[in-house]
Amino acid sequence: MSEDKNFLFKEAEQLKMAGNHTEAISVCEKILMDDLECTEAYEEIGDNYLSLREYDKAKKALEKAIKVNSRSANANYLLGFLYSAIGDFGKSIKYLELADNYESNHPEILRCLGWSIYHEGQKQRGIVLLERAVTLSPQDPLILSDLGVCYLNNKKFDKSAQLFKKILKIEPDNEKAKECLNAVKFFQHEYKKLKKEEKN
Repeated sequence: MSEDKNFLFKEAEQLKMAGNHTEAISVCEKILMDDLECTEAYEEIGDNYLSLREYDKAKKALEKAIKVNSRSANANYLLGFLYSAIGDFGKSIKYLELADNYESNHPEILRCLGWSIYHEGQKQRGIVLLERAVTLSPQDPLILSDLGVCYLNNKKFDKSAQLFKKILKIEPDNEKAKECLNAVKFFQHEYKKLKKEEKN
């Protein structure tokens, strides 16, 4: 990769991290003016559009990335993530399984794949993949949170609560984890009440 391109990628990354997604896209478009076959630039554009929730534009950029390099784990992962975000779990699984083939044991790919498989209806298989992702990246709040939500849905309240407590140890100000922990306590209480009433 040329020095100029390297510099522009660094600039785009900094803008993305600062939340300046539109500016980051402009920088990546500069790279494409020089090199229309640059997979990474299309991936970055897609990633920034995902952050902006502009899914049609993200899809266009990521499909171009895959056209240039069909074996790009990142482009397949981002496209899988996109389909998961819009609730098309069948398509999401297709792209995430490709990403997993090209880059196996990547915690973030496994997180999204587990989540999509769970929501496609294969709950146990989804949980197994999320547990694998946690094993690979035990301090990742996003993975812990997704697994916690799946455990909550499966009425595994104690396991779910443990995960949200762990997130709060890592990130004490994580509002989503606080809300989820409260939800676990509420549903656990309601479920016990229901079971008691059924017995009587």
